[in-house]
Amino acid sequence: MKRLSHIGSDGKVQMVDVSAKPQTLRLAIATGKMRIDRLTAAAISQNKIAKGNVLATAQIAGIQAAKRTAELIPLCHPLPLSDIKVDLMLDPSLPGVRCESEVRTTARTGVEMEALTAVAVTLLTIYDMAKSLDKTMQITQIELLEKAGGRSGHWRRIGDST
Repeated sequence: MKRLSHIGSDGKVQMVDVSAKPQTLRLAIATGKMRIDRLTAAAISQNKIAKGNVLATAQIAGIQAAKRTAELIPLCHPLPLSDIKVDLMLDPSLPGVRCESEVRTTARTGVEMEALTAVAVTLLTIYDMAKSLDKTMQITQIELLEKAGGRSGHWRRIGDST
């Protein structure tokens, strides 16, 4: 079995030393869904939520979250992010909202955690802004879709992630 990289030889938790790794272009794409009732979806799409524009606020929250991932996840390295995209789509088939984030950097370690954090905080922000209308909302299927760069190269989730 492969040794856990965040556990030292003494059994204590450690941050991984990436100083010897080369800097490469890194990319990560993550996705997630939020199931909401149709009335809440309509209120969001018509910008009728009392707290303001839900999708715009959630998008900004996701971007901010990606930038602050190292402050939230104890063993993550702080990274100089070069690009963060957070896209939201209302999806009547759920019904709900689909979120996708894409994060890039040139660094010694990947940006998977930043992409996943962006999705999680984006969806949590939607929940916060719409919870007075719908307490049954569900955040589901937050997952990594793709990563590129570094020693492990390119990886893409195979199959349907819907």
